[in-house]
Amino acid sequence: MKINGNEIRPGNVLQHQDSLWVAVKTDHVKPGKGGAFAQVELKNLLDGRKLNERFRAADKVERVRLEQRDQTFLFDSGDTLTFMDAESYEQIELRKDFVGEESTAYLQDGMNVVVEFHEERPISITLPQFVTLEITETEPVVKGQTAANSFKPAILENGIRTAVPPFVGTGERVVIATEDGSYVKRAE
Repeated sequence: MKINGNEIRPGNVLQHQDSLWVAVKTDHVKPGKGGAFAQVELKNLLDGRKLNERFRAADKVERVRLEQRDQTFLFDSGDTLTFMDAESYEQIELRKDFVGEESTAYLQDGMNVVVEFHEERPISITLPQFVTLEITETEPVVKGQTAANSFKPAILENGIRTAVPPFVGTGERVVIATEDGSYVKRAE
């Protein structure tokens, strides 16, 4: 689907320079002299390169729709991760470096994720917003330490370091945001 250069929004996936790019940031500029344009920061979905490009309203850009498929994480086998399509039961293997070290740490057996495909090729993976993990190491609870916004360091069962409130102890299960690894609440 062709769109005008001034219609590009953050999150749009574009076919540009024979590759797939996602618009990270757009800024509409109206200089005092000359025509308006959109200054767009693009990130290559295939190799991670970044590019700043100017698009005028008259420029036509190919917007790409990605197919989203629900996948279930099955297992980790060295350098690859195996997922199964929730509808067709077909399995796919994705390299750990494609998924990313941070995202790989949050994967749990049976976890449902969304994998985006373009022409049957996996482009990106989206984890659930929150995961529940156990704290394997943290400082002991100190009585009377009730100062607002005070956090202490903790190590989760997946090896990720985070900060938790002083009342949370070792062995407790907590809900963590996968986007930034921050503490959300105690698990119920």
